Amino acid sequence: MNTDQQRAILSIALLAAFADGANDEREREQIRRLAETLGGEPGAPDLAALYQQVLLKRARLEDAVALLPEPEHRQLAYEMAVCVCDADGHMTAPERQFLARLAALLQLDSNVTAPLDRQAEDMAELAATAAPAAPTAPAAAGPVVAATTKSSEAELDRSVLNYAILNGALELLPQSWASMAVIPLQIKMVFGIGREYGYELDQGHIRELLATLGVGLTSQYLEQFGRKLLGGLLGKAAGNLVGQFGRAATGVAFSFATTYALGQVARRYYAGGRQMNAALLQESFRNLLEPAKQMQARYLPQMQQRAGSLDAGQIMAMVRGT
Repeated sequence: MNTDQQRAILSIALLAAFADGANDEREREQIRRLAETLGGEPGAPDLAALYQQVLLKRARLEDAVALLPEPEHRQLAYEMAVCVCDADGHMTAPERQFLARLAALLQLDSNVTAPLDRQAEDMAELAATAAPAAPTAPAAAGPVVAATTKSSEAELDRSVLNYAILNGALELLPQSWASMAVIPLQIKMVFGIGREYGYELDQGHIRELLATLGVGLTSQYLEQFGRKLLGGLLGKAAGNLVGQFGRAATGVAFSFATTYALGQVARRYYAGGRQMNAALLQESFRNLLEPAKQMQARYLPQMQQRAGSLDAGQIMAMVRGT
C-alpha cells in the first residue's frame, strides 16, 4: 500500500468520524492532535492538513475512493469506516447514510458489507454492556470498602497490567475491529477498580473519566487503526504478526501504555474518594503515560504470546465477561 492509498483510507476514516457532526470540542481536539502525531511519522501522509480539509468540508469522499482501485483496499476502507462509526457504541442515521454512500462508491455489495456491519455492531453492543448502564446502587460519597491491604493492592496492580498486556496484544491482530475491544476492556477495568474501592459506577461516569483524561472513544480508535495501517499490520496473516513490528510497535505501546496509565490513575482517584479535579487527573495521567510506554518492551513477549492465541470468540467473551 502506497502513501496515497494510506492517505485515502485515513481520509475516509476522518470523514466517518465527522459523519454525524456530533463530536464535541474535546473529541475534535483529540482527533486534531492525533492527526498531527500520526502525520509526523516518517513517510506518513500529512494528516494535519487532511484533518483541516475534512473539518472545513473540503475533502471529498469520491476523491478518496478513486485512489483505491484494489478490492482489498476498498474492503479495508469500508471496514474501517464501519468501526469508526460504531466506536462510541451506537450508530446514528447520518452515519448509516454515510456508510451506504461509501459502499455504493466503493462498489461493494451486501455480501461484503453485511458481515462487516454485523461484526462491528456486535462489538459495539458488547462495548455498551462492558459496565452497567446505570448504577446498581446509588454511588457512595466515599469508599465503602477500600482496598487497603497489600494483597488486594497487589492484585489490582496485576489486574491493570494484565489488561494492558491484553490490549497491547489486540494491536497485533490484523482485523481492524479487534481494536474496538480496547475501549470496552478499559471500561471493564475501571469498573472493577471502582468496585474494589466501594463504588458502583455506570458507563456514563467511566466514559466521562476517559474523556477528561483525553482518552476519547472515536479518537482512540482512530489512533489504533491509524498506527496499524501505517505500520503495515492490517490485512496480514495472523501467523506473520507475532514477530512483525516496525512502526506498528508504537501502536502496541500506545494501547498498552494508555490502559496501564488509565488503570493506575483510576486506582488513585477512587482510593482518594474521587477528590482529584480534572487538571490533577490529566497531569497524573500524563506523568504515568511515558513511563508506561517504556514498560511495553519488557512485556512484549507476553503480548505476542496472547496475540498468537486470540480469536474473535475469545475477544468477545472477554468483553462480555464470560
